[in-house]
Amino acid sequence: MLGLAISGHAKADSSTRQIHDSRLWLALVSEAKSLTLPTRFLEEIPPQFVTFEFEDLHTFAAEYHPKDHRMVLNRSLSLNAAGGTLRPLVRLTHKELETLYHELFHAYMDFLEEEGLPTKAHASVMAFAREQQRCRYQQVLITPVLQKKELKEERFLSETESWEALNETWAVFVGWAVWTQMELGKKKGRDLRSSSKFLNIPGWIKRLEQAEQDATLKGYYEPEDASEKLMARKRFLAPEFRLSAPELKVLMQDVLGSSTELIREAVRVVNHTRSPSGYQKTCPAPVSE
Repeated sequence: MLGLAISGHAKADSSTRQIHDSRLWLALVSEAKSLTLPTRFLEEIPPQFVTFEFEDLHTFAAEYHPKDHRMVLNRSLSLNAAGGTLRPLVRLTHKELETLYHELFHAYMDFLEEEGLPTKAHASVMAFAREQQRCRYQQVLITPVLQKKELKEERFLSETESWEALNETWAVFVGWAVWTQMELGKKKGRDLRSSSKFLNIPGWIKRLEQAEQDATLKGYYEPEDASEKLMARKRFLAPEFRLSAPELKVLMQDVLGSSTELIREAVRVVNHTRSPSGYQKTCPAPVSE
């Protein structure tokens, strides 16, 4: 009887936790929509898919663990820092929203990997991601010393490392896009809820041009080799491996749901600012539906 009681209690706790996390997710999506933040990819994820935890993180601002679909956020992002639930999005700073969306995108990619879940559209995004992983992220250049961007080393990444490099590169862009949207809204003195509907496209493009110049939109990975990991927790990709134009188009179109005009201008900027390089491999373009 004791064993059954413990099992029943654990099941009840699990059920209660799932209800809590589902409500948190639904509230998050609803708030994001009211602020006109991107919700296309969020609405595709089932409310019960992600579990949330709040901890006093020291190494990273947030973490996502795909093995058990678990998102761990810094306690500072919780309401009253109590670790119970997420603060209302309107009360998060733009940098905090950037961090949150970075992790939410990891949850989306995790969802796409679930066998039997993706629709035809989801499968198309995943097929594109796998092709990019194979042709762009398996043989890369890294900057071993962040302060010396001109110093580069070649790396042949494992399956795990290359997939993480792609995921982080894409998540960096998704977070950056949200941060940029919010910053432009603040700069114009508009209410947050109008920041997307009346997005300043020239301003957004100007920030993208600066990001291109600074090679901001590039990812990183954690080395699998234990000895290398002792030297560096993260290995950052070199500027040559920043987000490509085809990747940007897929993310803006299929994940963020950006306008046709913004996508066209963004692709133009990225194509215009890239110089020919032996490391900038050409991958097959995504197939349009």
